[in-house]
Amino acid sequence: MRIAIIGIGGVGGYFGGKLARAYAGGEKHEIIFIARGEHLKAIQKKGLKLFTVEADYIAWPNIATDRPVMAGLFDLVFLCAKSYSLEESARAIEKNITKNTIIVPLQNGIESAVRLRTVLPAADIVSGCVYIISHIERPGVIRQDGGACKMIFGTDNAHSSKKYSHILDILLEAKINAVLSDGISQVLWSKYLLMCPLASLTSATGKTYGEIIEDRELSTLARELMQEVVAVARAKKITLPQNAVDKTMEMVAGFGYGSKTSMQLDCENGRQTEIDALTAYLCRAGREAGVATPVHDEMLRRLSA
Repeated sequence: MRIAIIGIGGVGGYFGGKLARAYAGGEKHEIIFIARGEHLKAIQKKGLKLFTVEADYIAWPNIATDRPVMAGLFDLVFLCAKSYSLEESARAIEKNITKNTIIVPLQNGIESAVRLRTVLPAADIVSGCVYIISHIERPGVIRQDGGACKMIFGTDNAHSSKKYSHILDILLEAKINAVLSDGISQVLWSKYLLMCPLASLTSATGKTYGEIIEDRELSTLARELMQEVVAVARAKKITLPQNAVDKTMEMVAGFGYGSKTSMQLDCENGRQTEIDALTAYLCRAGREAGVATPVHDEMLRRLSA
């Protein structure tokens, strides 16, 4: 199977690195990295260096390129570009896709699969998400700081999800913590319950996970943001557990004290952020559902100023 990882950042670098480490030297699967710039040049010259809680190692893909059209057809794609680059990344691989190509988008947010289907209608698109804290430390180097390092993908139907069991086998054999779900919408909203409030709050305040948890006012604000997400999810017929907010706050408390969200890091470094897929989406979804989201509205005003 020809497996492409689009975007070798914190997410694509970690999971792509594990796939390359497991398969690129053998005959079972071919691993293709689509990257760009100095990061790509470093990978091509020295491999992808990964510092993780499990081990430090160098991963060599079969192919590393910024020209997907030269890489041939793909059987399986993990699309790890940021949400604001989703359509652009999808258009770049149009010629690599057939009706049998399976694409798993792993961006933050809720709408990735829906957006992808408008650009690549022939592909078999399966929703997914990850739990990981990782980033590009320098060109050619990925550092994983925390998180469960977990990938969840699938559909909202047990029968249709079984179709993708071979992907789960590929991931597990590469020692990736992966789960095939038959309730992926709830999974996506559960992840969103973590990411949207914390990305918004860390980016607006400049505080780390640990600083938010230890500050009574900010911790209360985080809960209020999460409660707004639960209310919008409920209006969209997505049922989250009664203790979802408590469990999510417990998860945040377990992250490294100095850990930062990817949106916060993008803000600090003057890069484009995923505000549209996170904060702005919740505000828009709330208006459409008739659910007030005053705390998110305030976060959006602060982040858009």
